[in-house]
Parts: sequence; C-alpha cells; structure tokens
Amino acid sequence: MRIISTDKAPSAVGHYSQAIVSQGLVFVAGQLAIDPASGALVGDTIEEQVAQVMANLSAILQAAGSSLGQVVKATMFLADMSLFSRANAAYAAALGEHRPARSAVPVSSLPRGGMVEIEVIAEVTPHV
Repeated sequence: MRIISTDKAPSAVGHYSQAIVSQGLVFVAGQLAIDPASGALVGDTIEEQVAQVMANLSAILQAAGSSLGQVVKATMFLADMSLFSRANAAYAAALGEHRPARSAVPVSSLPRGGMVEIEVIAEVTPHV
C-alpha cells in the first residue's frame, strides 16, 4: 500500500489521504472544487465546480501514476440533483470518449457549500 499526496490538489482536511495505491489500483478520496493554491472553494456554476474537481482528480491520479483515462469507477455526489444534466455534461467534457462506470448520489449538503464531490478508482500504470 502506498499513500499519495501532492500539492497540486487540495490537501486532506480530515483524517484521510488524498489517495491510496493498492493492488494495482488507486483509490482517490472525494474531491471538491477547491483551488489547491488558495484553499478556497471556486466556481459559481456546476460546470466550473466540476471542471475544478476533475483538475484536482487529474493531479492526484498523475501523482499516483495514473490518469483520468484509467478511471474504472467514479462516484459523483450532488447537493442538488436538478443540476445532474449539467454536471454530467461537464464530467463528459473532461473525460472525452472514456466512459468509466459511475454512480450519482444525491446528498443533503457537501462541505464548504460545494455543489459536487467526485471520488474515483483507477488503474495504475505499472512501472517497467
């Protein structure tokens, strides 16, 4: 098991790691639309928040030796399910043709007033 930490994504705000690599997979903790430099929640729209979340996920995946194109499962938590179509479009834009398995879960609220949080599981590229 290997703990992943990068300053290119928001630091963990609780008792957890940004990600853990185990058995050829990386398990990335849920990411909010937090700017890693300022620590502030960013984005006034769901599209802006999803874009920041995907950037955070990408940075953590890269630190683990993976990428968005290697995601096998994503879980999207939405504070307002009426935003699902727009969140889905922004998520699809970030992933292109890649379509990992995904669940969308409605929640009553998210930390810092976020609209969306996404966690992923991805394959890690083996070192040769």
